[in-house]
Amino acid sequence: MKGVYFVSGIDTDIGKTVATGVLAKQLLQQGKSVITQKPVQTGCQNIADDIAVHRNIMGIPMQEADKQKLTMPEIFSYPASPHLAARLDGRTLDLDKIRTATQQLAAQYEIVLAEGAGGLMVPLTEDLLTIDYVQQQAYPVILVTSGRLGSINHTLLSFAALKQYGIRLHSLIFNHIHDSKDETVADDTLEYLKGCLKDEFPEAKWQELAKTEVVNGV
Repeated sequence: MKGVYFVSGIDTDIGKTVATGVLAKQLLQQGKSVITQKPVQTGCQNIADDIAVHRNIMGIPMQEADKQKLTMPEIFSYPASPHLAARLDGRTLDLDKIRTATQQLAAQYEIVLAEGAGGLMVPLTEDLLTIDYVQQQAYPVILVTSGRLGSINHTLLSFAALKQYGIRLHSLIFNHIHDSKDETVADDTLEYLKGCLKDEFPEAKWQELAKTEVVNGV
């Protein structure tokens, strides 16, 4: 891995933040120079909560890039989609500010994991979806899914969107913390999605995030 990777999910609250932190920790353990970024954080003041979670999982303190806000260039107070949070805060989301911050991080680190807000179709502005921005920047995507009921549908819709936009899927992370309480559903979802990934994106990697990793990580 090298460069900027955009971490997205099949839905809200699917475990992107923990998955991003765990992946960054794994890369650190491999001797990689890695940093995480939350380009747009909503529902916060001054400090991006997700970045704090990343650092906790990675086992490192807040970095100089965090203090400079390069890892959290846009923060809005209302917990909503970025386009709405920006409107409620009475200001405009600055895409150039985000782009510049990511470029600065990429110049300092071998790998940048940029965690999105919600899923691929979440509006960043009134006129631009998250997936539009990812396509413009040509970022490969790391997609987080789970074994809960409905995940097959949401994952396949995300696959279709990535194909439509011509975006490369780097890997699919199956987050076991959100497995269905019905083990039959969870197990079948895992096997089904693993097969779909092989068929739809044969070059993409499959990774599983165990419940123990999540518990120990947080």
